[in-house]
Amino acid sequence: MTPLIEFRNLYKLYQMGETVVRAIDGISMKIMKGEFVAIVGQSGSGKSTCMNIIGCLDVPTSGDYLLEGKNVGSMRDNELAEIRNKKVGFIFQQYNLLPKLNVLENVEVSMMYAGVPKKQRIERAKEVIERVGLSDKLYNRPNQLSGGQQQRVSIARALAGRPSVILADEPTGALDSRTGREVIGLLKELHREGNTIVLITHDTSIASEAERIIRLADGRIIEDEKRRAFTPEGLQEGGRL
Repeated sequence: MTPLIEFRNLYKLYQMGETVVRAIDGISMKIMKGEFVAIVGQSGSGKSTCMNIIGCLDVPTSGDYLLEGKNVGSMRDNELAEIRNKKVGFIFQQYNLLPKLNVLENVEVSMMYAGVPKKQRIERAKEVIERVGLSDKLYNRPNQLSGGQQQRVSIARALAGRPSVILADEPTGALDSRTGREVIGLLKELHREGNTIVLITHDTSIASEAERIIRLADGRIIEDEKRRAFTPEGLQEGGRL
């Protein structure tokens, strides 16, 4: 099988005065379609840089980043923007919802940039909003929702474009522990339905919910632990959202 995500001897270097910071220091890894992977590390470990490169928000200094077999690490800005719109669904710690738009509009707008026709956008938005249990909140604005509900809207928005990978950056960081568990439970449900999920976190208890944990320190992989067997055939039961 061709990996969904592959880093080949990847480096990301930053110049800070006279010092070169190796945010990513020669990482090679593969993530297959249908996996639920947590990338774990403390501040400065390189996990956020990995997230930015996976999400095409940044490019490597050297080495290759392949998404679905295509080297996207060397693409131009407009090409990277298209990949972000069509291939990656983002879930952020602070939700990043537009305060003047209601739930339906916040989910719909994510498909606008991908050129999805309006009727299809609305149908798809309602479908994924129902999937995350917020059908009764279609016309509420973010300030009328709890933190957990706002994160569910963020998850619906990530699902709306049927991305190749869902990239979750500390998705429980702004939530209380009970609500955080509910959000992780929803991500696990989405994974069981065949979605590929990459979770970025510093919290080892959250990371333990994934089937595989990649631990980073000083820009390098120090451990790659498969906690449960990966069986792509089994993960496809029930289809993909």
